[in-house]
Amino acid sequence: MTDVVMPQMGESIVEGTLTKWLKKPGERVERDEFLFEISTDKVNTEYPSPVAGTLAEILVEEGRTVAINTVVARIAESGGAAPSAPVAEESTAPVPPPEPVAAPEPAAAEEPGELLGPLSPLVRKMAREHNLDLSRIRGTGAGGRITRQDVEAYLGQPPAPTAEPAALQAPAPPPPAPLPPAGQAKVRIEPMSVMRLKIAEHMTMSKRTSPHVTTVHRVDMTQVARLRERHKAAVKAGYGFSLTYLPFVARAAVAALRQFPLLNASLDGANIVYHNEIHLGIAVALEGGLIVPVIRSADEKNVLGLQRAIVDLAARARSRQLKPDEVAGGTFSITNFGSFGSLMATPVINQPQVAILGVGTVDKTPVAIDDAIAIRSICHLSLSFDHRLIDGALADQFMTRLKQVLEGWSEEVL
Repeated sequence: MTDVVMPQMGESIVEGTLTKWLKKPGERVERDEFLFEISTDKVNTEYPSPVAGTLAEILVEEGRTVAINTVVARIAESGGAAPSAPVAEESTAPVPPPEPVAAPEPAAAEEPGELLGPLSPLVRKMAREHNLDLSRIRGTGAGGRITRQDVEAYLGQPPAPTAEPAALQAPAPPPPAPLPPAGQAKVRIEPMSVMRLKIAEHMTMSKRTSPHVTTVHRVDMTQVARLRERHKAAVKAGYGFSLTYLPFVARAAVAALRQFPLLNASLDGANIVYHNEIHLGIAVALEGGLIVPVIRSADEKNVLGLQRAIVDLAARARSRQLKPDEVAGGTFSITNFGSFGSLMATPVINQPQVAILGVGTVDKTPVAIDDAIAIRSICHLSLSFDHRLIDGALADQFMTRLKQVLEGWSEEVL
């Protein structure tokens, strides 16, 4: 029998929400076949089975948030002893013991929701945010537990009027005021997705942890633009993907990180952790969220290798096929908001890293060169850094080195 545990989806992640089971107890599952879906602030993905066999039992129901390394299911491996009978579905799956509840005083009124089963942290958070009385929500989970889906269904219902006891009823109120004219603005309330909630928590934690400072440098990308123009057709024909500006920036960032290793470090209390390897996180926009897959040993790749890695990770991020270790262990991150037309921004540091590079759009811009006006391909690069460890002078030295590499580009692509 093999235990299936909640994986760690990133080095700063301590829990994950199991959003959906893709197999039922008693069903056959192959090694690396997707078993369940997970959602965190870093990844929203399917998790593959570690072994081939039969799903013997499910220990964590859908919608529940648990700590990493929590056993969520067990698989009877092929060739091993099969379970004596198929395990029942979720309604009879093992249920964690309820949390201890203090007995109410004889004369005290029962606290709303006091007799409900154990609630997941996600359900508790949704209840707090929407000021919900959980005793009014019918739970459909194991043992009558209230799940995320139950809360979402309840929020989608119109509020029911609360009747007072007959002896305490007030006189009938006057007729209600006329409804507002048709077409007037209305509101729609819906709970945030698990990924959105986790992103909100992670971003808030980052701003609370690191005193952010951002410096912006204007970079002349004309040399890179000419090289890209010369090779992009051959790259597309030979490799099947487009050659963008991002791998050039990533390559230049690697060179600057080698010269200024403090920006590739992290903080552990009062200690500085220097990372000897450069693992670049590349932010990828998803529908309703953001994910930062990691290019391992980015300093060992040339422009073409970096472009291939960026295309591969972005495609698999959008198709929910990233593996947990592909979103963990980054030492420095790059976010390319220029792909959406933005000139510059002040990105938030991806903890526990100490800096993040933002890439603006590349525009043809009139600039003064030797007292003459010339048209150049200009990009604005912004660096947000943790002022606990990095001072402005060091940040600008890093950016100056990155700028020198890009403006004086000499490395071939093919």
